[in-house]
Amino acid sequence: MQPNLLTLLSPANIVIFVIIFTRISGMLFSMPLISTYPIPQQVKVWLCALVSFLLFPMVAASVNFTVPQSIPELGIYLLREFSVGYIIGFCASFLFAAVQIGGEFISIQIGISMSQVLDPTTGQQTQIISQMYSYLAAMVFVGLNAHQWLFAAIYKSFQSFPPGAEFMFTGDLVSQVLHLSSSVFTIGISMILPIFCVMFVSEVLMGFMSKMMPQMNIFMVAIPLKIYVGIVLMLMFLSPTVTYLVTVTQNYLKGILNIFG
Repeated sequence: MQPNLLTLLSPANIVIFVIIFTRISGMLFSMPLISTYPIPQQVKVWLCALVSFLLFPMVAASVNFTVPQSIPELGIYLLREFSVGYIIGFCASFLFAAVQIGGEFISIQIGISMSQVLDPTTGQQTQIISQMYSYLAAMVFVGLNAHQWLFAAIYKSFQSFPPGAEFMFTGDLVSQVLHLSSSVFTIGISMILPIFCVMFVSEVLMGFMSKMMPQMNIFMVAIPLKIYVGIVLMLMFLSPTVTYLVTVTQNYLKGILNIFG
């Protein structure tokens, strides 16, 4: 038992475990929900340690690792590993940014953009409609087991960039990250496009009505009417919105899996 224990606690294995822990912590630092919800830091640390413990046998068995000979060299290794994990979590957060953009457009259109609350999914002040869509995206995210996809992306990254390997921002990696980020605005607009079109038509009708009946205070009528119509439309299109978010989330997760392919 003693030789096996000494082999397990060798300097190479300890450094590999620390590298795995650092890469996973980079993903959790930028991952949606886990990085923004008020989860105790001790829980996050133990989660990183548990996942690192599970991945360690698979990663250590398939890598030929050379132990760094100095603290600066080890620091460069850890910074590189943290960057790999951070990219995975950062790309997953694009989906919630797209949902917030769509919610802000709706808030501006129905006239309640001034009302802001604290959004626990991002930790920032946001509109109420954006927060509602963020909760919707969070439920879709959890319902699709997206966290398992992200941990699978971490494992796949160890196959493409094992511990100690040179990691560089290649053209293919940058193009895939840019492709995911470029669709943020498209997703946000597509999600609320039917509601936006109906609200735009109602604005045009209000303009015609103000010209036809100048004595009518159309401004006092339009404010509550737009809020009522906007809420009714959001409830009507709730099921198609969820279906669209499910499809978009699945495509995003597949894109994240292919980043380090």
